[in-house]
Amino acid sequence: MPVATPSKSKAAAGKTLAKPAAKPAAKAAKAAKAAKASASLTLSSKNYSSWSLRGWLMAKFAGLDFEEVMVSPDDADARKELLLLAPSIRVPCLTHDGAKVWNTLAIAQYLNEIKPNAGLMPEDRIARAHCRSVSGEMNSGFANLRASLPMNLKGKFPGHKVWAGAQPDIDRIVEIWTECLATYGGPYLFGKQRGMADAMFAPVATRFLTYDVKLNKPCIQYCQTIMAMPEMKEWVAAAKLEPDDIEELDMDF
Repeated sequence: MPVATPSKSKAAAGKTLAKPAAKPAAKAAKAAKAAKASASLTLSSKNYSSWSLRGWLMAKFAGLDFEEVMVSPDDADARKELLLLAPSIRVPCLTHDGAKVWNTLAIAQYLNEIKPNAGLMPEDRIARAHCRSVSGEMNSGFANLRASLPMNLKGKFPGHKVWAGAQPDIDRIVEIWTECLATYGGPYLFGKQRGMADAMFAPVATRFLTYDVKLNKPCIQYCQTIMAMPEMKEWVAAAKLEPDDIEELDMDF
């Protein structure tokens, strides 16, 4: 019948038009895969490495898709970093789109540039300056705290006696936290949005809990807030599955 010819031609045309629709989806999937593979973050021990935790949290907070590259604690440079013997700490190291960044503070600044809407730093100029200052203080200071209370997520030492040299560091951190929580209203250091400063101080929260450090109520609540974050729960769960233990960082009381 003459009417059959147009029907076939419409069907054929429909099939011809339907084929290109799959191409954009395939291209999008390919682009997404390439974007995901474009970033990697080198980490050492999840149980012991406070620097690895800081960089990892920053990347997570920024919403960056990245691949974890784990360095064995048996690696000489990794052990130096974990035992605080490295002259320059190069773990974590973020590689992204041709850039290589290996200092946690530099990683935060870089992520803030490429993910400006992630809220790693406060929008307010004065608060942002405050955030940079306390984060920088954490990045370069508190050596006595690091030495006497090494991060150890598997450990728990109730009633631990804090070395006298570390107490001023603890007091200063309590001062920073108390001021930030009072000024910006919590539950994070700079308000409702977790960011760079929280990533920088998160390993300290774990130390305070591991070694049963006595804190005021706002700081106790802040530690609880940090540990309740989904990202922290993920990190801690992975840390507890690590088979490697470093004897020098396992205290016995």
